[in-house]
Amino acid sequence: MTDADGQSPRERYRDQVRAEIKQRAWEQIAAAGVPALSLNAIAKQVGMSGPALYRYFASRDDLITALIRDAYRSLADTVRAAFDSGADLAGLAVTIRDWARSDPQRYFLIYGTPVPGYHAPEDTTAISAEVMAVLLEACRAITVEKPETPFDKHLEGHRDWAGDDPATSATLHRALAFWTRLHGVLSLELAGHFTGMKFDSDLLIADELDDLTKR
Repeated sequence: MTDADGQSPRERYRDQVRAEIKQRAWEQIAAAGVPALSLNAIAKQVGMSGPALYRYFASRDDLITALIRDAYRSLADTVRAAFDSGADLAGLAVTIRDWARSDPQRYFLIYGTPVPGYHAPEDTTAISAEVMAVLLEACRAITVEKPETPFDKHLEGHRDWAGDDPATSATLHRALAFWTRLHGVLSLELAGHFTGMKFDSDLLIADELDDLTKR
């Protein structure tokens, strides 16, 4: 017997258990960081033995991969929905910032310090590329061709990261500038580095966006 989504009771139960395991993992990460993630500790929390938990996630890296995929999928879907609803580049920055501030640990898992000894599968990169694809679309709408810079010229031969997007080097440059500067500010903000400086980070981001979105 299957439900309206075509799942059997066993499949639904498996999905529920996997979801609970991931929630416990996020709680551990929030408390002590990714390096402290322990499958045995999670197994005790969900009321199963360590070997039983491995039927749901084959290893610690497998669990981390699932968390990373979920994070990238959430961000990619959020950014795409905002753009399809009419958000311009500045609006996308607000969307990304709101997403990051809603769950800083999730943000740092994908944009923070790499997890020692962990190597993400290639398909996680494909999901993250969906975010850049939207940024390129938004940048194309405002990019005005200007005198070519050395980096513009460099990008002519180093654009594999943009996939099949036909963007000009100037558009690629603007998208990269937006991406690096926004995440630079977000990383510092979420890590608390602005707290003691006592300035308005909203105004800082507004100024950065004004500069990045000039035609």
